[in-house]
Amino acid sequence: MRRVYLDNNATTEVAPEVMGAMLPCYREFYGNASSVHWYGQEAKALMDKARQQVATLLNAEPNEIVFTSGGTESDNLAIRGIVDSVPGTGKHIITSQIEHHAVLHSGQMLQKLGIKVTYVPVDAEGLVDPAEIEKSITPETVLISIMHSNNEIGAIQPVQEIGAIARARDIYFHTDAVQAAGKVPLDVEQLGVDLLSIAGHKFHAPKGVGALYIKKGTKIRSLLYGGAHERNRRAGTENIPHIVGLGKASELAMTEMENNTGRILELRNYFEGETFRRIPHTSLNGPRTRRIPNTANIRFEQVESEALLINLDLAGVACSTGSACASGSIEPSHVLTALGLPPEQAFSSIRFSLSKFTTREEIEYVLNLLPEMVGRLREMSHQHNKSFVMRGE
Repeated sequence: MRRVYLDNNATTEVAPEVMGAMLPCYREFYGNASSVHWYGQEAKALMDKARQQVATLLNAEPNEIVFTSGGTESDNLAIRGIVDSVPGTGKHIITSQIEHHAVLHSGQMLQKLGIKVTYVPVDAEGLVDPAEIEKSITPETVLISIMHSNNEIGAIQPVQEIGAIARARDIYFHTDAVQAAGKVPLDVEQLGVDLLSIAGHKFHAPKGVGALYIKKGTKIRSLLYGGAHERNRRAGTENIPHIVGLGKASELAMTEMENNTGRILELRNYFEGETFRRIPHTSLNGPRTRRIPNTANIRFEQVESEALLINLDLAGVACSTGSACASGSIEPSHVLTALGLPPEQAFSSIRFSLSKFTTREEIEYVLNLLPEMVGRLREMSHQHNKSFVMRGE
């Protein structure tokens, strides 16, 4: 059976070049980067190179990059680290209703500790209004955390405008750029951010490695206590193979992004256009243009998304109903409900996310499957509802 992977916002295939860069770290350069002997210093040199590669991807300085275990840790370090480092009580942070759960649950945890949190709404396309951010600021606000690109609908937030507001009010600003890294250019200076999170497995590096950009001069408290690793900002022996993989993926993204973005965008737009043409009563969730190029969140009216997912999976196609971190939840997507969609429409939505490895042939394969599947599921739904009404229930 043919296999087609269209769930790249959940995780991506490790690029061959990344794997090639990592293997020597297991076989030859396996030393502890804190050791003074040759093995340790070779490992440290590889880590320093990777730090420069990640810094270049973000237009940052190498000493502003802290390696972590991934996006969740980076988000937690940014949010809790800033809140804990600011003296005093009665502190307040601002975020949005459609953040990743790594941010939302961090906010909920802080609320239990007495920290005030404002969750600003989004419009029907999933975009934050910078005016809402400015209106929410109080004298106690210590941090604003707004994601760069949404993981479910791909919406790119007005980060630069929010950064300007935060800078004018002398408030720390963090952005979760996990879904943006490697897909669109990221320049921490232009964005005006103090902290920025990325995760390697979203752009063809392995799972279990990420980074947090921390602007020079930003005071932050570590979440982990132990050695003086990462300039006392993240204790623990560094995962050199994965860090090297993250560095190589960053280097590849810099050299390939322009070509990959154009090709992926063309494929995604073709997929959307053909889906809307071939299948009636389908709609796009989120913005049509202001989104990352690989993401399409499509609503199939009168179709249960879980049923469609199962049918696609049986035909060898992998996609999702939203965030992989929320799989198993019986609640509708918090992102889609924040757009104003009722639960039945949220439960009729599928996220397709492409990568540089996605081919036109794979897209055609999925397009040839969808109309029959959607039609059959709609007919089953119609028959079920008709029977339900005839029984008088």
